[in-house]
Amino acid sequence: MTPGRPPRPTRSPLSYRPEPGSIPTQPGVYRFRDPRGRVVYVGKAKNLRARLSSYFQDIGNLHPRTATMVTTAASVEWTTVNTEVEALQLEYSWIKEYDPRFNVKYRDDKSYPWLAVTVGDEFPRVMVGRGAKRKGTRYFGPYSHAWAIRETVDQLLRVFPMRSCSNGVFKRSAQIGRPCLLGYIDKCAAPCVGNVSPEEHRAIVNDFCDFMGGQTTAFVKRIRKEMYAASEELDFEKAARLRDDLGALEKALEKQAVVLGDGTDADVIALAEDPLEVAVQIFYVRGGRIRGQRGWVADRVDEGDTPELIQDFLLQLYAGSGDEGGDAIPREILVPALPPDAETFEELLGELRGGRVSIRVPQRGDKKTLQETVARNAGQALVLHKTRRASDLTTRNRALEEIQLALELDEVPLRIECYDVSNLQGTEVVASMVVFEDGLVRKGEYRRFVIKGVEGQNDVASMHEVITRRFRRLLDEQARSQEVSTESGPMLVDPDTGRPRKFAYAPGLVVVDGGPPQVAAAQQALDQLGIDDIAVCGLAKRLEEVWLPGQEDPVILARSSEGLYLLQRIRDEAHRFAIAHHRSRRSKTMVESLLDEVPGLGEVRRKTLLKHFGSLKKLREASVEEIAFVPGIGPRTAAAIKDAVSGTSGQTGPVITSINTATGEIEES
Repeated sequence: MTPGRPPRPTRSPLSYRPEPGSIPTQPGVYRFRDPRGRVVYVGKAKNLRARLSSYFQDIGNLHPRTATMVTTAASVEWTTVNTEVEALQLEYSWIKEYDPRFNVKYRDDKSYPWLAVTVGDEFPRVMVGRGAKRKGTRYFGPYSHAWAIRETVDQLLRVFPMRSCSNGVFKRSAQIGRPCLLGYIDKCAAPCVGNVSPEEHRAIVNDFCDFMGGQTTAFVKRIRKEMYAASEELDFEKAARLRDDLGALEKALEKQAVVLGDGTDADVIALAEDPLEVAVQIFYVRGGRIRGQRGWVADRVDEGDTPELIQDFLLQLYAGSGDEGGDAIPREILVPALPPDAETFEELLGELRGGRVSIRVPQRGDKKTLQETVARNAGQALVLHKTRRASDLTTRNRALEEIQLALELDEVPLRIECYDVSNLQGTEVVASMVVFEDGLVRKGEYRRFVIKGVEGQNDVASMHEVITRRFRRLLDEQARSQEVSTESGPMLVDPDTGRPRKFAYAPGLVVVDGGPPQVAAAQQALDQLGIDDIAVCGLAKRLEEVWLPGQEDPVILARSSEGLYLLQRIRDEAHRFAIAHHRSRRSKTMVESLLDEVPGLGEVRRKTLLKHFGSLKKLREASVEEIAFVPGIGPRTAAAIKDAVSGTSGQTGPVITSINTATGEIEES
């Protein structure tokens, strides 16, 4: 094996494939183990024989992540169960026990605080905590910030003076017969010194839990009624205290805006995905109010689409809730896509909760709007995660070193150039070149190409042309630099402008968007120019495989590889830049084609028109007088322009209504 390169799959799944007749057709759970006996993947199936048979087919037909898993494994075993619900429960137990490397792991990216009430104690305590849940404790949240919970609790202790002190403080106060400060300022009923009985304190705790659980209206009405009654009885001191209590409740409620007017208890879940990672956001809605929010960014380790990702998430989030009495499971779970076994999940969660649980996709109304909000949060979390990952110096260095080792480069590729081709059915063929230096974008080095020597839709020939043109310029610039070389070497800076020569710097690695054909075309272009010291590779979109010239098999970088993540970012940026260039050219061509019919309207006045109005939509909405106001446009030409952009007779295709000159986006109707 070549040092530094990830090992190629050498174990065929056929070497440990069970006899087809030996696999039962019942529901069950299966485990793949590696040669050392470690569990690398856990899955469940309605029909074990049908599911396991899908793993032992031609490796080329499997998703690359699945192919990596089955070639890593050395054996498979299974356990049959009676129902699909039992299969879900056993799958969760095994995932929790073995922590398999090829299962998606929805691990929190930070610790979220909970509001906890120790209802199992004789004198329950309210506190803010983090980490795993415990039996005998009722939880509310999680919340985004601990300080926000403490502020809310401080307000509510005026109305619900329950215990909030630690066990040590509680015992010390009981020993000395004197309550702590909270007991003196009426924010604790002081059960430690017998001011209230355990039953009276329990009633206060139950009221607090009911209020936090969403039953707020009754408490507000009761306190308001008592306040008015005290005022009528001229007990103004009590009325003032109740007024302050009412203000405390209303201030606490202000922090929890009503989002669902029907008082729904629901968890609203949304995902933001890319080929390597998935960001999850969940909003906890209780009593129609958002009680908490939580988020994860997880690595994708299998080929599952959104429904499968939702299924894994639901299993890991809720299957362990039975230990907590089902309090964490709401009546309704709103998801972006139903899991494959939605009815089975509803049955399992219903058993854990002790009541009916509905899993559904909202279609309209407030719930649909709220899920869109959660989805935006998930998208922003994924972008923020990627930004932090890309900006970290240590991470960038590790990514470049991984690329060097995987591709067997002599040096770390400090400058990487990536090329992509874009066209619309063979028309307006363009290409992009983006540059990353030290793992960061260098937008000042980006270049655009209009493909001229290729007819029709031929991405391979287009790639050959753009690589040839770019590196011919490199040779020309290097030759020019040699003519004005100094003692320190060739002059790579233009002496007239003081700026770097456009194509004077050679990259350490050329990346093309595509597979073996595009890689071969790029390598051929370099060979024809006599350049043999620049490495070439390709990154295929669908399977995220890295292809090298002349090799039959791709280089498979690890799923969690920072090198693969960097290559993916570079490839996606080249694709974005190529698409933007193509759209801008296409929009310009369409505008000019509409104005070509206007007699006497040349290229200069066409540009003046577009610059003046900004878009075709505004030009179409303008009157003849407004068009004639443009310099160089007379009344007769203005009338002809108005007829050209407004006439739709004889058109069979879409009518262009506006063109965004900044982005090149075209709106059609």
